[in-house]
Amino acid sequence: MDNQTLSATFQQFYGESPALVAHAPGRVNLIGEHTDYNEGFVFPAAINFGTWVAAAKRSDDVINVTAMDYDNQQNEFALTDIQYDENQGWANYVRGVVKVLKEAMPDFSGANLLVTGNVPQGAGLSSSASFEIAILKAISALYALPLDGVKAALLGQKAENTFVGCSCGIMDQLISAMGNEGQAMLLDCQSLDIQHSPLPDSHQIVIINSNVKRGLVDSEYNLRREQCEEGAAILGVSSLREANMTMLEETKSRMSDVVYRRAKHIITENQRTLEASEALKVGDIQTVSTAMAQSHVSMRDDFEITVRPIDYLVEIIDEVLGNTGGVRMTGGGFGGCVVALAPTDKVDAVKQVVADKYFDETGYQADIYVCTATQGAFA
Repeated sequence: MDNQTLSATFQQFYGESPALVAHAPGRVNLIGEHTDYNEGFVFPAAINFGTWVAAAKRSDDVINVTAMDYDNQQNEFALTDIQYDENQGWANYVRGVVKVLKEAMPDFSGANLLVTGNVPQGAGLSSSASFEIAILKAISALYALPLDGVKAALLGQKAENTFVGCSCGIMDQLISAMGNEGQAMLLDCQSLDIQHSPLPDSHQIVIINSNVKRGLVDSEYNLRREQCEEGAAILGVSSLREANMTMLEETKSRMSDVVYRRAKHIITENQRTLEASEALKVGDIQTVSTAMAQSHVSMRDDFEITVRPIDYLVEIIDEVLGNTGGVRMTGGGFGGCVVALAPTDKVDAVKQVVADKYFDETGYQADIYVCTATQGAFA
């Protein structure tokens, strides 16, 4: 979306030009799945798909937002009375972030907003966090609020947890706010410490959307969270971040097989994530390849969040890449996307194998996005 089109559309709806256009990227997680709410490590990259918000001040205390991607639906609410909207689900992301921002930094008034994005919805590439961070960036820039990326991420997460009603971790918002161009970000979800690792110039991030709609994801996500908390309680630690495999084996007899396997995934996934981020710093793709492969197996067998079409995509892409790149499911699970770190000269072969085999095997058509790592909204 170019700013000119956005400005012209804003003019149509509001009869004036926007004061600014804010942008926040979506993200793909290269490795470290479901570790974020267990205070562990994740390794995402901000991608060149995102959300744009054109904004202008109003003289009253009303927020009016127009969503281009929802047939130009409009939603209006007063800053003094922000309630959950049962009819327009998308509007609750705006209402939620404005509510938590108002509580944290009350020094702003109304705004006209026009929102559009190109993050594929429901694919696990975090269109919601991109949306939240873009709104926070727009309003904080409009009113010169002292909001930094970490604070913005925490507010976005709070809005999603307390207003929208999804108990997500902090990763999606933080990478959208703080990503670096050409790099992936190792995030310690306990301390919020950030380290960046360069992505190799020789490789591309390829995202393959299985187009399996993620039907169970909210209920199963919350169930996995409860199982992880149960595992931590039996282990006597505040979160699975504090556990290791020796401790887990010692307490195995005291937990159900399911809770044991959930905990095993988190403990081993944290280790793989650290190994992959260190390996990329020295250009060791083989170690990254192994870590991504093991991550997928762990999500499939121990955390049980993959589905057959996703597993099939990973199998056929792995045959193309071998140890020259990596491939695994990414996101919350039960559908969504596969991410591959593929040598540039094998990207066409990845596209070809998906085109040749995936539909015939599964009955689904895949969408493929070749991405670059881009800058976060507050970086």
